[in-house]
Amino acid sequence: MNTTGPAAKGLRLIPFRGLRYVPERVGSLAAVTSPPYDVVVRPDGLLHLESADPHNIVRLILPQAATAADRHRQAADTLRRWLAEGVLAPDTEPALYVYEQRKGDLLQRGVIGALALSTPAEGVVLPHEDVMPDIVEDRAALMRATATNLEPLLLTYRSEGEATGTTAVIERTVRRTPLLSTTTDDGFSHRLWSVTDPAELAEIERDLADRQALIADGHHRWATYLRLREEHPPGAAGPWAYGLVLLVDTARHPLQVRAIHRLLHRLPVADALAAIKDVPGSFRVRTIDGTLRGAVEALSEAVTADSGTANAFLLAGDGRFHLIDRPEPALLARTVPADRPAEWRALDATVLHSTLLDHIWKIPDAPEHISYIHDTEAVVEQAERHGSTAVLLHPVREEVVRELARQAVTMPRKSTSFGPKPATGLVLRSLADG
Repeated sequence: MNTTGPAAKGLRLIPFRGLRYVPERVGSLAAVTSPPYDVVVRPDGLLHLESADPHNIVRLILPQAATAADRHRQAADTLRRWLAEGVLAPDTEPALYVYEQRKGDLLQRGVIGALALSTPAEGVVLPHEDVMPDIVEDRAALMRATATNLEPLLLTYRSEGEATGTTAVIERTVRRTPLLSTTTDDGFSHRLWSVTDPAELAEIERDLADRQALIADGHHRWATYLRLREEHPPGAAGPWAYGLVLLVDTARHPLQVRAIHRLLHRLPVADALAAIKDVPGSFRVRTIDGTLRGAVEALSEAVTADSGTANAFLLAGDGRFHLIDRPEPALLARTVPADRPAEWRALDATVLHSTLLDHIWKIPDAPEHISYIHDTEAVVEQAERHGSTAVLLHPVREEVVRELARQAVTMPRKSTSFGPKPATGLVLRSLADG
């Protein structure tokens, strides 16, 4: 195992009493689930989830109220009410949970549990992206109010690919009757099993004891876990010293990696293009005729040119698509920090933030100026609706992400979107349960 700190150790995943929806008290399990909180970005998407079932989990992860304090208080009140009414109930005994997602040929399996928290310096759980303090503070306030891990992070590790240890337990478990089975609107089927047998729990413990994990999705929630642990006295943190995660072995189930796009609220496309042209030779600018799909294909071709070293971006929002590529090397040398590894300096997200946002467009990385949106069609639609600029990026290869993480080098925030992400609402973890 690669480690970067003196206190490095392996992963410690412990059982917990999962807090789950009682099927008889809701319309359907699919109707109460949601994507992770940061994927639900469009108001119509939020409204769809709220109207799918009065007990949809989005009312806990994204409560709607006039102020942040009111939102967090509302989530806590809603959770208490659902517990009192028997909408949510804890399992009878602590367990680890085997979780399966399937759609067509895509199959992902992993284990959900409470993972012992560790700092990046310990080299056990490796972040690969920076975080935004305002989001961490919001998630921390929500978690304080609810005393609950509302959704699991997605972490990956790599085994030797053999059907031993955790993998062996998973493959035995999926032959049993699941606790729940449902299919969500996106076409994914979800199944969940509990693992309570002491021998199988010990088998997982031994297998993970020398593993190292990469945060694939959930950097802000991991930072939130660490902040809340620090708020509790050493030795008395108890449940706050652990956080809810899904661990996936990418040697068995490789993840998909997608880009996270930017929506520049106060910058029309015409102004974005004019600013680029005001810096002669800075980037090549071409208008791509046709559909969004064709424009995204053109972006992919541009990024993979020159052995994968090219930087390219697709601008949208004026009813057309504009491919921005071939940045001037001298411009990159002036604007991209030189104190990072070459792999980091070559990232599209690095060039976007250092060269375009900071230097050419002079846009601060603040919520009122920039939104981060996973869905390609959604970011283009919002840009066209509001006269702003969508910046579409190409995904980073997983091996680049993992190598930078091992060097303790974080990528610009919201650089990647790993998936499939676990559905929120299938299992929660109460911090009041010990």
